[in-house]
Amino acid sequence: MTNKDAGMTSGPLKIPIAGQLLASPRIYLYLKSFPPLADGFKGGMSKAVHGLARGLASVGADVTVLCENSTEGVVQTPFGYTVRCFKYRKKGPSRQLSQGLHKFAPEMRGGLAVLNAVFHPSVSGMAKLLQDCGVPYIVAPHDPYHPSIFAKNSFLKWTYWYLRERPMLRRAAAVQVLDARHGELIRKLGVDVPILAAPNGYDEAEVPDEASLVFRTAGTARFAFLGRFDMQNKGLDVLVDAFNALDPSLDVTLTLQGPDGGDRRMIEARSRKSGGTKIEFLPPDFSRSASEVLSEYDVLCLTSRFEGFSMAALEAILAARVVLVSDVAGISPFVKAWGCGEVVTPDVVSVKQGIQKLLARREEWKVMGLSGRSNAVKQLRWSSIAGQLMTDYRRWV
Repeated sequence: MTNKDAGMTSGPLKIPIAGQLLASPRIYLYLKSFPPLADGFKGGMSKAVHGLARGLASVGADVTVLCENSTEGVVQTPFGYTVRCFKYRKKGPSRQLSQGLHKFAPEMRGGLAVLNAVFHPSVSGMAKLLQDCGVPYIVAPHDPYHPSIFAKNSFLKWTYWYLRERPMLRRAAAVQVLDARHGELIRKLGVDVPILAAPNGYDEAEVPDEASLVFRTAGTARFAFLGRFDMQNKGLDVLVDAFNALDPSLDVTLTLQGPDGGDRRMIEARSRKSGGTKIEFLPPDFSRSASEVLSEYDVLCLTSRFEGFSMAALEAILAARVVLVSDVAGISPFVKAWGCGEVVTPDVVSVKQGIQKLLARREEWKVMGLSGRSNAVKQLRWSSIAGQLMTDYRRWV
């Protein structure tokens, strides 16, 4: 890819103000793995970075997404932001950054960087590089530092926390969380920097037309999980056990669909052991939008032990689906306020009760779903979220 091929313009965008030109604030969003052409998103984090980049560009920022890949080049996307990809040898340790990034970092002076991911060596490496270059950075972990995030590989996590993660956060200009409650968790762990709280938003192109929505009020009730097969993070053991504890006479099924994060076989075995016969497992379908996939089901289940916000839950709500979500998820306060589902704690008893409550309200699912959809469309536009964040970002650019 080249600047000429991509139609990239040189120099920062200028905004006319009161008869003079003012350079747009330069914002750099770093995510190690991001599609170089800003398409084919296969994860919630890359979708979120794309949405925020698009939103920031729409409110006048000069936005560049920095990533590392086997392909090197610069692309001006049709969404108003630039993707600058640096060649990276994947065989090397993830804490090592591309040499191209080292050369480029001094050019970022005068701008602000937002580093995306949690417990990722490349993020702490990037933070150190920016600090050396005098570039302020914000850390956006996307997951909360909830006690349960330390449960898996506990010794390694806590060691990394004290040696790299917490020092990086303490040197940050701010930490950007998806729910103000997640900021309180950071405070409890000894990080005292400004906290910026902003939810994820939606891509207008993936909002289904209301005329296309179908609501099933009879027949088998179809529940689904859409996401990575990660048992500890997503609480899939809790979901499977709760579902299999339901009255077997209930006409209800559960489909778990998504990429294998390494736990699919374990979850399938757990389902068989508990006598599950109404649970199916499917691979991801990246050929369709999440909202389109979820429109085939009635209820989305998100029983995570820790969760930032959940793009899947938002996309289900935009498809007017009812949701069952963990209270720790950043989207749970919206679900409560909009009356579009049940909020549970990630344990078998609470999840089972949540499913039963939703089944008892099946005649209300259409009204609940449309309420959630209407409120989400009004309140979670990326341009509005980005506009609020820019007010905070201007403290540093």
